[in-house]
Amino acid sequence: MTQTRTTRLERGRGSLGPALELVHTGRAPTRAVLTSELGVTRATAGAVAAELETLGLITVDSRPTASAGSQGRPSHRLFVNERGPVVLAVQIHADGFRVALVGLGGRIVATTTGCGAIPADPAHVLAEAVGAGAGLLRETGRRCLGAGLAVPSAVAEPDGEALNPLHLAWPAGAPVRELFQRALADAAIPGVTEAIGFSGNDVNLMALAEHRHGAGRGARDLLCVASGHRGVGGALVLDGRLHSGSSGLALEVGHLTVHPEGAPCHCGSRGCLDVEADPLAFLNVAGRTPGPEGSLLHQAADLLRTAYDDPAVRAAADLLIDRLGLGLAGLVNILNPDRIILGGLHRTLLETDPERLRAVVADRSLWGRSGGVPILPCGLDHNSLVGAAELAWQPVLDDPLIVQEERRA
Repeated sequence: MTQTRTTRLERGRGSLGPALELVHTGRAPTRAVLTSELGVTRATAGAVAAELETLGLITVDSRPTASAGSQGRPSHRLFVNERGPVVLAVQIHADGFRVALVGLGGRIVATTTGCGAIPADPAHVLAEAVGAGAGLLRETGRRCLGAGLAVPSAVAEPDGEALNPLHLAWPAGAPVRELFQRALADAAIPGVTEAIGFSGNDVNLMALAEHRHGAGRGARDLLCVASGHRGVGGALVLDGRLHSGSSGLALEVGHLTVHPEGAPCHCGSRGCLDVEADPLAFLNVAGRTPGPEGSLLHQAADLLRTAYDDPAVRAAADLLIDRLGLGLAGLVNILNPDRIILGGLHRTLLETDPERLRAVVADRSLWGRSGGVPILPCGLDHNSLVGAAELAWQPVLDDPLIVQEERRA
C-alpha cells in the first residue's frame, strides 16, 4: 500500500463500518454513491473500498461503468463478495428447525432443515441444529464469522431468556442464548467462539431483515406482523432501528383480542390473534384436519392456493382476513406506521384477497381513512433466518477490521 493510500485510509478509517453497511444493504451500488453517502473525498472513498476488498468483504469492479441514462462520470461498481465469509443462522419453529449459511447482502449460501416435534429440552434441538450448520460449513468450506438464532418467543434482554415459548414444550425462561453459545462451543466451529452467539425473537428478526434487504427498505416506521408455524407475532422498526422495548418484549401483537368470545389462548385470555389468525385456526375454520405431512403453515398456505374456490376455504379466509384486519387497524391507530409488511400465512391471505384486508384496515383505522398505509407481502424467503444472520454480522458491520484480527488469531 502506498504512503498516499495509507494516509487516505487513515482519514477514512472511521468510515469502514458505515461503508460496509451501505454496500451490505444495497444503498451504495457504486463508488460515486459511496462517496456521496459518506461525505468524504473520492480518494478517501476509493481507499475505504479498497480496504474492504482487501479484507475479503466486497469486490470492486475493475472498470468504471456509467449507469443507464446517467449523465455523470462513470464509477466503479461495488458488490458484496459472493465468495467471502458467512455467518451461521438458526431458526427454531414449532415443526422443527432450519439452518443456513448467510453471506453479506442477506444472501443464503446453503441451507438445510430438521423436521419433527421439538423436544422439551432446548439444549437438544440447539445442539442438533448447530451440528447441521457445522456440516454445511464442512461441505462448503466457507469461513464462518459468527452465529445468530431466531426463536418463536419473546427474548428478554440482556440475558437472552425465552420468556414465553408458548408453542414449544420449553420451560418459560429457558436460557436460549446461553444454550446456543454452549452448543457453538461444543461444535468447535472455527471462527465461532463462545462469545459470538446472538439470539432474538423470530418476528423481530424478520423485521430487521425486511428493513435492510426486503420489502421494508426505505421505510422509517415499519410494522411487521406474521403468522409463523404456530401463533402470531409482530415487530416494529422506528426511525430505522428495531424497537424491542425496555427489555426486549415489545409488540407481542399475538395477544391482541380480536374475538372476545373466541378460542382460549395459551396466555390465559380468549380470542387473541395468536389463536384466531394462525395456520391451525385457518385449517380448523375451513373444516380440515391437519395431517402429519408438512408443517401447519405449509398445509394452510397450500390449501389457500389450491382450494380457494371451495366455499368453506373461502369463508375461512374471509374470517381470518377480517380478524387480522381488526388487529392491524388497532396497531395503525396506535403506531401510525408508514408501511406494514405481512409474513407467513398472513402474506398468503394478503395475496389471496388484498382488497378485502386493506378495506378492513381502512374502515377501522383513523389513519386508514385519511389516506391509508401501504400493506405489502414480505419480500424475502426465510426472512427470520436472514435476520438472525444480521445479528451475527453486526459486529463486522460495526468494525470490519475484526475480520483481519480473526485471521491473525
